Amino acid sequence: MPYQSTFPPINIPEDLDLWSLLFRDDERDFNPSQEILTCAESQRSYAWAEIRDASLKFGHGLQTHWNWKKGDVLAFYTPNSIDTPILTLGALWAGATISPANPLYTVEELAFQLRDSNAKALVTQEAYLPTALEAAKKAFLPPSRIILLGPKPSNYTQFIHFSSLLRPSPTASSVPLKPFLTPISDLAFLVYSSGTTGLPKGVCLTHHNMVANILQAAATEGRQWPSATSIQLGILPFFHIFGLTCSVLLSIYSGWRLVVLERFDLRKALEAIQRYKITFAYVPPPVILAFGKDPLVDEYDVRSLKCLHSGAAPLTRELTTAVWDRLKVPVKQGFGLSETSAVVCCQMVSEWDEFMGSVGKIMPNMEAKIVNEDGEQVKDGETGELWLRGPNVFRGYFKNPKKTKEAFSDDGFFKTGDVFRRDKEGNYYCVDRLKELIKYNGYPVPPAELEGILVGHKDVADACVIGIDDKTLATEVPRAYVVLRNGVTASNDKAQELLNLVATKVAPHKKLRGGIRFVDQVPKSPSGKVLRRLMRDQAKKEERALGARL
Repeated sequence: MPYQSTFPPINIPEDLDLWSLLFRDDERDFNPSQEILTCAESQRSYAWAEIRDASLKFGHGLQTHWNWKKGDVLAFYTPNSIDTPILTLGALWAGATISPANPLYTVEELAFQLRDSNAKALVTQEAYLPTALEAAKKAFLPPSRIILLGPKPSNYTQFIHFSSLLRPSPTASSVPLKPFLTPISDLAFLVYSSGTTGLPKGVCLTHHNMVANILQAAATEGRQWPSATSIQLGILPFFHIFGLTCSVLLSIYSGWRLVVLERFDLRKALEAIQRYKITFAYVPPPVILAFGKDPLVDEYDVRSLKCLHSGAAPLTRELTTAVWDRLKVPVKQGFGLSETSAVVCCQMVSEWDEFMGSVGKIMPNMEAKIVNEDGEQVKDGETGELWLRGPNVFRGYFKNPKKTKEAFSDDGFFKTGDVFRRDKEGNYYCVDRLKELIKYNGYPVPPAELEGILVGHKDVADACVIGIDDKTLATEVPRAYVVLRNGVTASNDKAQELLNLVATKVAPHKKLRGGIRFVDQVPKSPSGKVLRRLMRDQAKKEERALGARL
């Protein structure tokens, strides 16, 4: 039998869309004038009621200016901004599907997402226009369909500033009005998840998926943070489902104040903690590393912090204890995926030290299996692949029925590709990944993409890219093992040439930070599949041998 959540089940309405969930008055227990979004850099703020009203105006503007239809896709290519939630929620009110993209994407990466999602408009900022314009051109999106965030420029008349789309809120006599949505099937978000092979896949998240996950997280994680006194540091990127759900949406629903950093900078984060008396934050492991070891932390008063929650990549026990020993701040963990609207498991603050290393228990209304290679459920304490079923699990991959079918079992469980074990108390522990996707600071790096670039070089006969642990950065980094063609000599100059080649073709988080190693051959199966597992084993032996020599 599947494992049931140990949390009590909750009511998750199937007829409630995401905008209506966030802004209905019947369940709000905080003042609508309470500040929710604050920009740490500019100190601009939005109260809850201002977010609601501004999002209505933007949604109405989309309808009247462009005749926006239900299901039209609005893409985002921007770093964090406190205006991003306004546009996101306004577009959702108008029936849009939101497709956020990493602002570090190259022209080709962004163009692919714009084309694949059939985006009708693109939100960006002035500094990102060169890449955005070129990508939009490749996706046949005219400049007039580019919406600018940030200060209103005076010399860009071909684009539209978002403030120009803030039309008067709809009234009973105005048309069109909020479209009728079917939350169980209509998409709220189309987020792109890099696969281990091929191109990124669009993850279809419905309004019901998102409503479910907000209610699940609020019933567990949310009950630990009172709305009146909780202040969250917003350093997670809003283009990532982790930041969207746990920072933006959960803050608006719960009444937490979210102090937003446009991009992570340790000094700015520490200044924000000291200025705003931040009480908690969702962060990736490298930030935990900084709080545990960086001398800059000693220059600031961070005593307001009650907890740090680590996600996006596994966290070691050493980093957890380093922060506690230094700051007496608990560090707990969680687990989630784009395909689950973000949150699958969360650890409660009260259990961070008793079950250290656990990512907590699965959300209410969820079921899980941990299965062996034959799909048979294993016993508590044994490892296997984690399978999940629940109202927050996505509907499938966009325009990709083959990958969708492969992702689910016959009885409807999503196969995560992650190796887990479960203890008798219902806590889950992430052991390893079956998937070969590399996670650099929580960002996905598909090895096949990097291998393809390397093999395209005239001097490269074969290549294998794996993730290796970089303890100084507290994250995985990609490393390439390269076979040169006959007659080409391995050298530092050749390695640097290949590193530069990759760096010019991919987003910064995909660079080969683990370097290049030249080898005689890449291990492969009889069918020709690269056996990265064997290369990882070889890399570990090399690291152990190096450590022994040192």
